[in-house]
Amino acid sequence: MRLHRWRFSPVLISVVILAWLATACSSSRRGEPLTGPMTITVPEIQKGQKVFMKNCQQCHPGGEAGLGPALNNKPLPAFFIRAQVRHGFGAMPAFPEQEIGEEELTNLLGYLKELKQHG
Repeated sequence: MRLHRWRFSPVLISVVILAWLATACSSSRRGEPLTGPMTITVPEIQKGQKVFMKNCQQCHPGGEAGLGPALNNKPLPAFFIRAQVRHGFGAMPAFPEQEIGEEELTNLLGYLKELKQHG
């Protein structure tokens, strides 16, 4: 009976080592930014946070990347975000005024601005 010897190619070994290094160098930290939890005292911003939690949190958890891209590090102007919320873009659904009213959208934009400044 002949024993089968395992032979690993140098390419396979290199790929495994690079994959291990790539994951070893990344942070598994998720959640609150390093600056600590965000304290919101302005009522409009608090309302915007509620709109975010109801409509955005599922895809952009805490403003970070999830199913959708991160929001807390994008230097997008408010009019672009407003248009993207209303009309959708790519995988993002549109949110018509019946779902997010104009005042709610303004409060949401204020919350997103506060989120960017915080992180």
